[in-house]
Amino acid sequence: MENLGAAVLLGIVEGLTEFLPVSSTGHLIVAGRLLGFDNEFGKTFDIAIQLGAILSVVIYFREKLFLIIKKSFKDSMHGNFILSVLLAFLPAAAAGLLMHKWIKAHLFNPATVGAALILGGIAILIIEGRKDLGSQEGNVEAIFFRQAFLIGCAQCLSLIPGVSRSAATILGGLVFGLNRPAAVEFSFFLALPTMFAATGYSILKDFGTLNPHQWKTLVIGFMVSMAVALLVIAWFMAFIKKYTFISFAWYRIIFGSLVIILFL
Repeated sequence: MENLGAAVLLGIVEGLTEFLPVSSTGHLIVAGRLLGFDNEFGKTFDIAIQLGAILSVVIYFREKLFLIIKKSFKDSMHGNFILSVLLAFLPAAAAGLLMHKWIKAHLFNPATVGAALILGGIAILIIEGRKDLGSQEGNVEAIFFRQAFLIGCAQCLSLIPGVSRSAATILGGLVFGLNRPAAVEFSFFLALPTMFAATGYSILKDFGTLNPHQWKTLVIGFMVSMAVALLVIAWFMAFIKKYTFISFAWYRIIFGSLVIILFL
């Protein structure tokens, strides 16, 4: 179970799927079950490698993050953008505190993942068919508080494994008026407080229970996840300039169907 080969494979899975609208949690649940990596340490491992993927956002957007923080002290637009990210973070934070234990006990299974993948794929096809999708011009820093809050509410759906945090926030951004690049960038920035809060709490809670071999396994998965996620972010930012999310919708529907067939 605490197998270094499995750690590398799961790190790759996490890095590939964290920021695409296909559900990293869903893929990790399925991959962990297939690899026999689904005991208590496996759950801690999954959380730790998600933190690795999140750090790739800090690395990729480091110049823009520094600029936003620096300018937030001088102009209202950048200051309001930071407030918008924090505002969008609140709904899922509250819902997670209230429902996390119940969701983890009842919904962290391949059947839920398969169904959520399929339904999410259908939702993408429906949303991508709207003619007014992402009609608002402008960069991500110009987001309104109302849009940020509504995107944050959409993020609550991602508490269900298989929905995908990226899908919920990106599609929420498009539905509530952001253009495609702005919706994707806001999803990345919103991932920072959301995932740091979720992963930080879980890692601190389990910090003293890991043995040296488990720490080695965890560090390997963390580094692999961060490296792969960095490449995926660069690819995805180029992808959205030319293509829609329809290919991800069909992938979700096909993969979700396979998951249900395989496990049920």
